[in-house]
Amino acid sequence: MPNKFIPYGCQYIDEEDIAAVVEALRDPLITQGPRVEAFEETVAAYCGVRYAVAFNSGTSALHGAMFAAGVGPGDEVITSPLTFVASANAAVYMGARPVLVDISRDSYCLDIDKMEAAITERTRAIVAVDYAGYPVDLVRIKEIAARYHLMVIEDAAHALGAKRDGQMVGSQADMTMFSFHPVKHITTGEGGMIVCHDEALYQRLKLLRSHGITRDEALLEGHDGPWYYEMQELGFNYRITDIQCALGLSQLNKLEGFISARNRLARRYDVALNDLAWLDTPPLAVKDGRHAYHLYPIVVQEPVDRRELFNYLREASIGVQVHYIPVHLQPFYRRNFGYSPGDFPLAEAFYAGEISLPMFASLTDADQDYVIERLLNFRP
Repeated sequence: MPNKFIPYGCQYIDEEDIAAVVEALRDPLITQGPRVEAFEETVAAYCGVRYAVAFNSGTSALHGAMFAAGVGPGDEVITSPLTFVASANAAVYMGARPVLVDISRDSYCLDIDKMEAAITERTRAIVAVDYAGYPVDLVRIKEIAARYHLMVIEDAAHALGAKRDGQMVGSQADMTMFSFHPVKHITTGEGGMIVCHDEALYQRLKLLRSHGITRDEALLEGHDGPWYYEMQELGFNYRITDIQCALGLSQLNKLEGFISARNRLARRYDVALNDLAWLDTPPLAVKDGRHAYHLYPIVVQEPVDRRELFNYLREASIGVQVHYIPVHLQPFYRRNFGYSPGDFPLAEAFYAGEISLPMFASLTDADQDYVIERLLNFRP
């Protein structure tokens, strides 16, 4: 047994990151300083888009995307039940109804065929989730969305650095959200971002982030001097700090290495666990794609009991986790939207067997070998 606990995910912070944050702390502007815009511009360039707006969390960013998309009371927003609750909550914040659609066996993402059947005259947007870092087939989703004049928002909290059809995730949706929580590919402590091509969406995102206030002279309805500003919408204080963005900029320098490491670790799991008939390993990215492997989810089959295996691994100091309890099983969604167990059988079956194994860029081969050894030695 190792002399340490191996988590399912964790940040990697080096001396360059620490130095970048210290430098930011010595500057006069530590909240909305120049590093915020520099971080936004760097992520936008990486994804191949024109605009990016950084927020204080991925959840705030999703809320901003709903606001920018014009989602409101009476609208419907389609998303997957297999996601963190923020993907659906963002629609509820705007008074809309989340319409959940079951997952595909092949990708663990939204079933695109079932998605089209769920579209109604009230549907305003589709939130496509790249579960575990798998780049969902956005081309098909966009084709369907275009027929119904729907906004496509990609929840790529798990997928910074993933590729689809040879293009970076973030370049194809109307808006794409990334998360910078410590277990994600890069971190700003807490943080999120929306990237997009459309200037009107960009301006709306910036409004929501900062109380609905603008100082942009091109947008002002009046003018009363150089101090003048206007609150044009009911916004929030969702701003990220210069300190956080200093860390984000430093982390971006290591992103490609992080993605490469995660893919190498995934291949080692794939090969080592291939002969275990009682578990399924995650799907591979399609041709011309790249999986980001935020998570490495295995799905346990009979006769193995998921709880027994989970406890066995935790007792061996392996910090496995379960991602996620399906949204429709949460009490809030059952009470307020009438969802019930049995509504989405594939998502529920996945949840019943899922365990996320340790997956992070600094996971050593020795620690991964220990995780693999424990799995190979498990006897139900």
